[in-house]
Amino acid sequence: MALIEWREEFCTGIPGVDYEHEELIKQVNSVYSLIENNADKESVIDSLGDIYGSISAHFALEEQMMEKHGYDQYREHQADHERLLDDIRDITEEFETAAELDDDKLKQRLNDWFQLHFKTYDSRLHNLANLVLHDQVDESTMKSLIRKAKNTLLRKTG
Repeated sequence: MALIEWREEFCTGIPGVDYEHEELIKQVNSVYSLIENNADKESVIDSLGDIYGSISAHFALEEQMMEKHGYDQYREHQADHERLLDDIRDITEEFETAAELDDDKLKQRLNDWFQLHFKTYDSRLHNLANLVLHDQVDESTMKSLIRKAKNTLLRKTG
């Protein structure tokens, strides 16, 4: 069973953003599945790093789009991005240092993390018509952004 099911109400009308949101939900569900199946700690931490990398890259691109179009709530939205990145960093660090995982707490935080931001900040942002036609980012650039953010979170180099 998935923690978060993709629903049409998550669609923004921006194909690249919708794809990224759908992939993020898959990643959150993957971590949930690892926890449910009692995976080793390193696998869960690595998957949390993947989520952090993807979210960080997604936020960077979203913020570029907001700046380019003079989005009036840019600062508030950016601050929530920072809060969310801090949350996933905290989740990862708590999991790394915990003798025992509080599965329910972690699952609830992962679920709330995506859905609350989307319902508040992203739903308003992506309803703005001028953002629908924003420039797409190539896969290589996206993968590079993800890898860099993940390595920063997990304190790796390369």
